[in-house]
Amino acid sequence: MEYSKLRFSMLTMVGLITIFTAKICFGDTDQRDILAINSLYAALGYPPLPGWLVSGGDPCAEGWQGVQCVNSNITGIILNGANLGGELGENLGAFVSIIQIDLSNNHIGGRIPSNLPLTIKILMLSGNQLTGSIPDSVSLLGQMTDLLLSNNHLTGVIPDSFQQLTPLTNLDLSANNLSGPLPSSMANLSSLTTLHLQDNHLIRVLDVLQDLPLISLDVENNLFSGPIPSKLLDIPNFRSTGNPFNTTVIPSPPISSPSPSSFGPMPPEIGPGIQVFGQPPPPEMQQHSSAKLKSIMTKKVAWVAVGGFLILLVLALALCFCMSKHLKEKSTVKNIKDGEMRNSTPKVLKPSKLKENDDESKDILTRSSVKSEKVEKIFKSKDDDHVIDMTKVNASSLPTSSQPSRERVVVKPIAVPTTTSRRTTTSVGSTKFFSIASLQEYTNSFSQENLVGNGMLATVYKAVLPDGKLLAIKKLDNATSRKWDDERFMGLVTNVSKLRNENIVGLEGYCFEHGQRLFVYEYCENGTLHEALHLNDEIHEKLSWNSRLHLALQVARALEYLHEVCQPAVVHHNLKSTNILFDNELNARVSDCGLDPLLPASHVTKLQGCGYGAPELEYGSYTYQSDVYSFGVIMLELITGRKAYDSSRPRGEQFLVRWAISQLHDIEALSGMIDPSLRAACSSKSLSRFADIISLCVQPEPEFRPPMSEIVQSLLHMIQRNP
Repeated sequence: MEYSKLRFSMLTMVGLITIFTAKICFGDTDQRDILAINSLYAALGYPPLPGWLVSGGDPCAEGWQGVQCVNSNITGIILNGANLGGELGENLGAFVSIIQIDLSNNHIGGRIPSNLPLTIKILMLSGNQLTGSIPDSVSLLGQMTDLLLSNNHLTGVIPDSFQQLTPLTNLDLSANNLSGPLPSSMANLSSLTTLHLQDNHLIRVLDVLQDLPLISLDVENNLFSGPIPSKLLDIPNFRSTGNPFNTTVIPSPPISSPSPSSFGPMPPEIGPGIQVFGQPPPPEMQQHSSAKLKSIMTKKVAWVAVGGFLILLVLALALCFCMSKHLKEKSTVKNIKDGEMRNSTPKVLKPSKLKENDDESKDILTRSSVKSEKVEKIFKSKDDDHVIDMTKVNASSLPTSSQPSRERVVVKPIAVPTTTSRRTTTSVGSTKFFSIASLQEYTNSFSQENLVGNGMLATVYKAVLPDGKLLAIKKLDNATSRKWDDERFMGLVTNVSKLRNENIVGLEGYCFEHGQRLFVYEYCENGTLHEALHLNDEIHEKLSWNSRLHLALQVARALEYLHEVCQPAVVHHNLKSTNILFDNELNARVSDCGLDPLLPASHVTKLQGCGYGAPELEYGSYTYQSDVYSFGVIMLELITGRKAYDSSRPRGEQFLVRWAISQLHDIEALSGMIDPSLRAACSSKSLSRFADIISLCVQPEPEFRPPMSEIVQSLLHMIQRNP
């Protein structure tokens, strides 16, 4: 009996050991990957990530958030915008088969570890707080295809470590503090198609890049010098402003029949018909020119001999004939002028109906064009240049039954003149041409007293017309102005002038003289939404809950007009509280509509850095759904009174969306995050509905965000129930 008990106990012990060892030996995740991810979790400071454990665990079997696996190995960690802090640690290289690491748009600090996994193909660390230099060990990452380190605080030189990185296709080091010249090993990047180096302190020349298969190259705002290699000028998307390049050029021989200008981007430094200084013409051109010169000289000698006698013979007869004809024409011209003075009558322009308000229609007189002999004509308006197709839409999208039908604005391609001979300016619709002299008079020579503010592309001044009317003058900076020739600028003016909506700041006029490019807008005297929420206490006190609902509706209607009425759709690309202005009745008006062609590529990074950029902008994909995301951020500002990005707050609260997103469906947490000035005036039901709209707008996936027409309807229902 005792033997049987002993045997049973031994069998039980063996069974338990077998089960335990099976758990260890046959788990779904390789033990080396478990140790590596545990080490990463500790370095990040143990953030609240679903499923993640301090030690042990089975990431592949248990489905840890952001962890991707193939069989028993971790192949990817995707935690973009997860509000992570801490550092990366020094054990990333312990992962056995990891292919992709995406930790972008977090708050990760420290240095990039030198021990990186050799199997990595995609490393995305943009939008963090990384410091130090780029490690030389990147030379070991021979399978790398994407290396994105933009918008950090990296310093030092770019290491000369690209010899073995031939598969690399995308390299983004922009918006750091990198210095020094480009390393010579960059010439080995035979697969590189996208290279972004803008907003650093890089120096010397770009020669090392000239033989790469680049499609997109951005080197703006650095210290590059020397001439731009001619091969780089053929890159479809090449941006180079903000560098002290040597752009000395000599013009090519005049062309008898110029081709139509292109509206596509063109490098401002060197364009068609300009030859780079110091480069002689090809031999075949030299031979052709020499032969042509000899032929011309021979013909001249022959004709001079023959024509000399004829000229002397005809001269006397021609002189007599011309004197007789001159006397006759003088008499005829006098008679014609007298007849014109008797028969001429002044022309009167009829008023043109441009837009309608909720309560009444407003007729705006079409202003007559400014005629000046000093100004060249760039654009000749035709009947088909401005087409507005009146199409009725569902009246339920408007607050009352008396609302007029929406206008469907159709913007057609603009005919570009093929010659640049004597031209005079004409007004575009109701948009008027202003001379530089008149704008100097109205702005007191663009004085500091008239300065309204500085933006990414332009400086804005207040202008006072002789009749007392106020205008806002947006003066483009020199770098932006140089990119736009007269024809392309007039095309942009024409398209912007067609955007007529009561919730959009209207374009009143424009100017292009002496290399300057200026827009003239309606003046909104009560500042911006950003100022009202965060700087101007007097206006902040006037922003009640009901007024904020109406403000949100007005901005939503402006976007609905741009996205769903205009054909093709107009995407704002730069929607934020500083671009929402208040008129004298504190109505919201969206500014800078239609100016997205002026924006540099770096604005996407800046939009993300200030808290308004949608997650998909990390890949350069901006659509109307990205505008919806930015609108959701603005709604968050309205409800919380906080800034979209506030560096003065604790790390976990700096980005408004990341801090608020998890609290939008918790009514207690939602009540705690509301602007203190609203807590006594906002019902929990109304607050919850507003938060539901925000939650839909800031969805990480663009396809899940609603169109603006649905948002307008939701806000209308809220206002009707909360009058």
